[in-house]
Amino acid sequence: MKDLESNVNKDLILRERLALQRTTLANQTTLLAFLITVLYFLGTGLSILGLLRMENSINLEVTFFAISIAIFAFGSINFFRHKKRILKSEQHIGDYKLIYFKKDAK
Repeated sequence: MKDLESNVNKDLILRERLALQRTTLANQTTLLAFLITVLYFLGTGLSILGLLRMENSINLEVTFFAISIAIFAFGSINFFRHKKRILKSEQHIGDYKLIYFKKDAK
């Protein structure tokens, strides 16, 4: 009976660890999506001058640059906020590491 409980506990620990890794990877993917969006807005801002031969195209360029800076700031804040939550949730899983390593040592 104890062997069954130890196997179940190890399976649950593995699932929790893998779930945290998936969440971390999803957070990193979201940051990269924000960065891609920032690059699109920067590229658009840079190419406005060549595409539009208007007098006030500088206003449009500055608008796109401002939007890209805002998206970058929001994406960075979002990334670090979620990273902090992920690390906090990893600490609150419990003392399973102590139990896990004690069972392996026996």
